Amino acid sequence: MQYKLTDWLPTTKKEMELRGWDALDIILFSADAYVDHPSFGAAVIGRLLEAEGYRVAIVPQPDWHGDYRDFKKLGRPRLFFGIAPGCMDSMVNKYTANRRLRSEDAYSPNGRHDMRPEMPTIVYTQILKELYPDVPVVLGGIEASLRRLSHYDYWQERLRPGILKESGADVLIYGMGELPIAELCRQIEEHITHHDPDLNLTRPDLHVMLSKHPVPQTVTYVAKQDIYGGITDADIVLHSYEEAVKNPKAQAANFKHIEEESNRLTPQRIVQQTGDKYMVVNAPYPPMTTEQIDRSFGFPYTRLPHPKYKDKRIPAFDMIKFSVNIHRGCFGGCSFCTISAHQGKFISSRSKESIIKEVERITQMPDFKGHLSDLGGPSANMYAMSGKNPELCRKCRRPSCVHPQICPNMSNDHRPLLDIYRTVRQMSGVKRVTIGSGVRYDLLLHRTGDATIDKTTDDYTRELILHHVSGRLKVAPEHTSSRVLQLMRKPPFEQFERFKQVFDRINKSAGLRQQIIPYFISSHPGCTPEDMAELAALTKRLDFQLEQVQDFTPTPMTVSTEAWHAGVHPYTLQPVFSAKSQAEKLKQRMFFFWYKPEERQKIIAELRRMNRPDLIDKLFGATFTPQTARHGQPKKHYPPKKR
Repeated sequence: MQYKLTDWLPTTKKEMELRGWDALDIILFSADAYVDHPSFGAAVIGRLLEAEGYRVAIVPQPDWHGDYRDFKKLGRPRLFFGIAPGCMDSMVNKYTANRRLRSEDAYSPNGRHDMRPEMPTIVYTQILKELYPDVPVVLGGIEASLRRLSHYDYWQERLRPGILKESGADVLIYGMGELPIAELCRQIEEHITHHDPDLNLTRPDLHVMLSKHPVPQTVTYVAKQDIYGGITDADIVLHSYEEAVKNPKAQAANFKHIEEESNRLTPQRIVQQTGDKYMVVNAPYPPMTTEQIDRSFGFPYTRLPHPKYKDKRIPAFDMIKFSVNIHRGCFGGCSFCTISAHQGKFISSRSKESIIKEVERITQMPDFKGHLSDLGGPSANMYAMSGKNPELCRKCRRPSCVHPQICPNMSNDHRPLLDIYRTVRQMSGVKRVTIGSGVRYDLLLHRTGDATIDKTTDDYTRELILHHVSGRLKVAPEHTSSRVLQLMRKPPFEQFERFKQVFDRINKSAGLRQQIIPYFISSHPGCTPEDMAELAALTKRLDFQLEQVQDFTPTPMTVSTEAWHAGVHPYTLQPVFSAKSQAEKLKQRMFFFWYKPEERQKIIAELRRMNRPDLIDKLFGATFTPQTARHGQPKKHYPPKKR
């Protein structure tokens, strides 16, 4: 299909003129390259606003140095500026767990590192406030969403206030933003209609409007007297930011409420005093319906980077170019994961028809060779799953539907997903469909007692392994220690071993030689060097030389980060050990690589310090000596020479 420049949202004055526009209603500033694809947040919000009838433009990766010309080139919008800081948190995108620069920025052309600032939400907002002090600024995206209240910053090693205070923006939309941004625009238009339609919206106008008509799933930073309805017994009032700074336990206690309300069908409003004002987190919308999410995925995306990036590689686009996202949300509730804080635990699934239409569009792309790289979501196999009794879900406060055990109210029905797999496999132009999203093997091992459901689960497992693995299946046991897994909200390691047996048996019966690739984390709260040593020995026994590993990175708004920062678990306030210094973290990480000769001496020394010679034997053999460690080979013994 041939596209015209006007098939993308405008990014310049010239592109506005091609559409016949002389002014804009909304201007979005994105810290990512502009890829017009439903996996890129700025494109989704831009297309939604376009569908709502607004003249909207995107300024991707503006230059924040010098004269700020990129921030001025499109002028003043009629309604507001929007900040889309990127699909990944900017600090995670830029730095490793050891605070080292990553090899590339996956969301920038040619992986360049100099295309975005650290914390673009703050940098972009402050520039816009300097240039246009009276124009409202609306924040969105993962960076702002995870910083909507007081939060620990791993990179600055301090507790920071909600990002509205630090940025100076006017309102923050958290979570998936389609519903709140549409409602915010509707209320703004109604407000303008009752005043002067020929005037632009101003900051005071917006503040007055929101104080009278709060929008769900938004955060405002206001004086106490401007809180809609005042602070009531129905609100959850957190410890103030200042108190949380003084007492990390107060911050940990706050987070229990934040997480619970992020994962409820009937959430309450949250209020936190910060300075002389209050962060007011209005309760979110219910999970999107199938019709609502279908609409979002059905906008006229080109599915391609903007033509300005001709001949330039955008790594993140390369990864998802031929993939399809079939649902949002994840009910796993893993302690270190931010998905529930942003998307929630309830699954919003697209219709089969919507998914098939997107696959058809992909098959028409000129460089598509027949291989769909993913048909998944935050987790591969949660599509269309929900509580059997919705009323029980309405009362539930559990952040996870699968921990400490799978909820008996969970349907665990893989039939809708199997139907999609089978349909897509038969489509013209599709030669192969692999599942790139992580698979929840605990759902595949679970027995519900319903013979039909349990048989379908087994059928799904078999079809997944036989038809949808590209030689390697990714799963995430994360650790082997029962104590650490409990803190992670992950199933016991024995379940991974059981699943590996199933995986190996099915492969053997089909004559396949596929691999299972497990993911593991070091230095998670509660994890000790001895736990890592035992992980190394156990995974070696299973014939793994680990590749997919990472050091725990504290990111805002997770249970694990709060435990790491406060030294106590947010739900129990009981002490939790964490490896914090770089030396401590590297000491744990080295056990992943026991098979590398350069790590052997350090590992041997650490195991001796632990008084664990049994693990030395398990990792390196009972005849291991310092000499064999030095050379990486068993010491040779020769018979004495004859004289």
